[in-house]
Amino acid sequence: MAESPTAQTQPTTSFSKFVRFFGWSVLTIMVVFLVNNFLSHGAGFPGAAAPLSGNSGFGGFVQLVLYPLAVVASLAFVLRTGSTTLRTDGKRIAAINTFVIRAAFWCVLIVGVGDVIISFMRVEGMLEGLFGEELTSQLGRSQFRGMYFHMPLMVVGILLACFTRTLGFHWLALLIVIAELGIVFLRFIFSYEQAFMSDLVRFWYGALFLFASAYTLQEEGHVRVDVFYAAFTDKTKAVVNAVGTLLMGIVFCWTILIVGMGQKTSIINSPVLNFEVTQAGFGMYVKYMMAGFLAIFAISMMIQFVSYLLEAIADYRGEPGHVDHEPIVQ
Repeated sequence: MAESPTAQTQPTTSFSKFVRFFGWSVLTIMVVFLVNNFLSHGAGFPGAAAPLSGNSGFGGFVQLVLYPLAVVASLAFVLRTGSTTLRTDGKRIAAINTFVIRAAFWCVLIVGVGDVIISFMRVEGMLEGLFGEELTSQLGRSQFRGMYFHMPLMVVGILLACFTRTLGFHWLALLIVIAELGIVFLRFIFSYEQAFMSDLVRFWYGALFLFASAYTLQEEGHVRVDVFYAAFTDKTKAVVNAVGTLLMGIVFCWTILIVGMGQKTSIINSPVLNFEVTQAGFGMYVKYMMAGFLAIFAISMMIQFVSYLLEAIADYRGEPGHVDHEPIVQ
């Protein structure tokens, strides 16, 4: 990894302000979409589209107004920080994404360990002696375990993300190996195997695969299967990266969010809202979270694509601070 020679500082132009405005607008609109998704499908609001059909009260109007407010807030931020360069904003957005991914890592780590302990104690009949019959029965219900056990653990994970700096990918990969080795030893040496053991491996592996994608994009770690890109000039590479980000990356992320969260019965909303679990008897109660992994993947990739777009245009304009990551090319 080596920095390119420092280029002459480019003055902030109207075009760079427009690019920053576009990038921040994409992110703020995404946040509003997620908030409205919760309000519509979790809190009983009519939805942002309801006022357009005349079937909405004040709640639907508020949801609709949030979208133009997001755009106005983005414009106000860009105007207020008019001297900020594209490179600086790109790094700022990447830092936000780093926090999102770090929080997701801590959440899946703590929830995974906590749920597997509860599942083990439930299988072995230990819960009733410790917590009583009523609480043991409640912990066997996915809605109760998700709301009153998983959610507090997620809050703890987010708080840990505020005070730590590790992204946790290497540790999560190590934990997956340890969990898989545990299955092998317990199965073939002690003849002990339960559904929650393989559930934990799938839970952590899904998180590792989906949460690490945005960081891999940031570090140019994805494999490029082409015969042209490596020979391009820096400016041509910047154009390819910017156009690809706009036409494929951001569109791809929005497609996941809209298809997965557009309706209450959509493939992400339905499992999450119903705290869906597997039918594997006394397994872990985290299937609904694995559906939510798709949303985290789309959100983190959207944030990173916006950062990538700003960085690409900064490269095209010759702003200082470009870093050569030496991407893998095949």
